[in-house]
Amino acid sequence: MLIFRYRDGTNLNLAVRVEDGSAYRLEASDLMALVRQARAAGQTTEEYVRSRLRESRRIEAPAHSLDLATPLDAPEVWAAGVTYQRSREARNFEAAEGRTDAETFYDKVYDAERPELFMKSTAARTVGPGERVCLRSDSSWQVPEAELGLVLDRTGAVVGYTVGNDMSCRDIEGQNPLYLPQAKIWRRSCAIGPFVRLAETVEDPYSLGIACRIYRDGAKVVEETANTSQLKRRLDELVRFLKRDNELFDGTVLLTGTCLVPPNQFTLRSGDRIEIEIEGIGTLANTAVYANEIEPELVSE
Repeated sequence: MLIFRYRDGTNLNLAVRVEDGSAYRLEASDLMALVRQARAAGQTTEEYVRSRLRESRRIEAPAHSLDLATPLDAPEVWAAGVTYQRSREARNFEAAEGRTDAETFYDKVYDAERPELFMKSTAARTVGPGERVCLRSDSSWQVPEAELGLVLDRTGAVVGYTVGNDMSCRDIEGQNPLYLPQAKIWRRSCAIGPFVRLAETVEDPYSLGIACRIYRDGAKVVEETANTSQLKRRLDELVRFLKRDNELFDGTVLLTGTCLVPPNQFTLRSGDRIEIEIEGIGTLANTAVYANEIEPELVSE
């Protein structure tokens, strides 16, 4: 069961796509309001939505053909780093200036009890499916990072799963670990969507296939695949550390790290199309552009 939002003129509507592919408009204002309504009724969100389907208006157009938006306005997006061996290797390559045999602080955090967690984005900096993500003007080595995203409530309970793109500047991060915020956070440096799959409908979040494809001038130039079974950290472990002496907000998204890193010689260019697919959740597609290529009226978003 997939929750999504779509634009209908000036309206932003919440909807659900069920197993047979049909979609229905929901009356709740947003995903977290839907979750609260379900809890008030003493039901899981899935049970509540199913109980309301007969009263919901069916959407005749296929969900993928709609003007999709972010599935929720995440007040904060956090991210975890070095949670996969492939990420560890890539971070070491950046920090050790191309050497593969040098031990770095990334090795230490990979094996440490405390995971790496950092603020990634806010609602104003996060875009949805079909929208443009931005490239930094002061970086010459930029990549997308395909990640499973956890949608959390204020207690840290996992409400659902989504697809995330953690845009990253490998050269800036590799120069100095203190540059991490600049390597990770800028306008339109994060994308999520197109759907949130309700947590109670996911039998095993540690067995989801992930793929990242990048197209340039219509030709596929990168294709990488992985599986969440390769995740070293447990999801509840990441949430537990994020909650520690911290305040969470309903709809917070936690990106759980990447196992898909394009080849070291690759960097994104303006016009590249990025597709990130997670099994059972959907495909998030965005086009990368430099900030100064976006029309002036969109710069102030």
